[in-house]
Amino acid sequence: MNQNHIITKFEAYLLTEKRVAHNTFTAYKLDINQFVLYLASQHIELDKVTGQQLKDYLHHLKEQHLTARSMSRKISSLKTFFGYAHHYLGWRNHADELTFPKLEKKLPHYLSEEEVEKLFEVAEWDKSNTGIRNKIMLYLLYTTGMRITELTTLTVSQLHFDTGRIMVHGKGGKGRVVPLPPQMVTILKNYVDTTLKELLHTTAKKKTTDFLFPVYYGGTMRAITRQAFWGILKELWKKTGIQKPISPHKLRHSIATHLLKKGADLRSLQLILGHENLATTQIYTHVETSYLRAVYNKKHPRA
Repeated sequence: MNQNHIITKFEAYLLTEKRVAHNTFTAYKLDINQFVLYLASQHIELDKVTGQQLKDYLHHLKEQHLTARSMSRKISSLKTFFGYAHHYLGWRNHADELTFPKLEKKLPHYLSEEEVEKLFEVAEWDKSNTGIRNKIMLYLLYTTGMRITELTTLTVSQLHFDTGRIMVHGKGGKGRVVPLPPQMVTILKNYVDTTLKELLHTTAKKKTTDFLFPVYYGGTMRAITRQAFWGILKELWKKTGIQKPISPHKLRHSIATHLLKKGADLRSLQLILGHENLATTQIYTHVETSYLRAVYNKKHPRA
């Protein structure tokens, strides 16, 4: 089996057996291709790689001043590839010897409830169908804590108005059911029954689609892209006049923090956000502790 065929089979394995998210697949593919190019420059065959040569490659990457997080992903890609090669091709897995760099734990940045309200207020200004669509996307992103890709690829079929829930397709094809506030259910139903139909009527020849937030581009109906919504969010945020960075993921951090402050338990928060491990959700407890310290310093009579 030649090298190109091995890599193609590995990519198929990522998609079919590992069922990794699209972004993870793209990252692993780029990482392994970069590794293969390095091996070629060193005249090393892929199936003859030693543990020392893997370490030499990582040293080569460090000289390019990659961050610890980027290095960690490169190592993860190598471990996944050589784990696959060991299981399916019988290669010795030298990548097991690699260790991950220590990552600095950063507290997630989030918006205050007042800042979120200001963003919603600005989104209300545009009463056009497109403006209403943008507002709905913004509301959903915050109220459900969805990831941006989960939001942009939503379909009408994933909405369950009778139970007030939404089926979210998360990372690795894993689904979760997220409850919607009653007001959000009403807003969404009005959007589907009225605004969505008008958008389809005015922007496309093909009048039907299951995409909740469709765009007509290149003669086909498709879901709005992550990049397009990020641009919309930046424009709305600029109109608030608030001088701090914004991103779709910051809204996810915001609702998680706000829910925790209002008494949500970590297990419920884990299910809503779709975190595989509770430890991922626990980072918000540090945010909550910081918040409590700020309240203590401000309100305590002896502070």
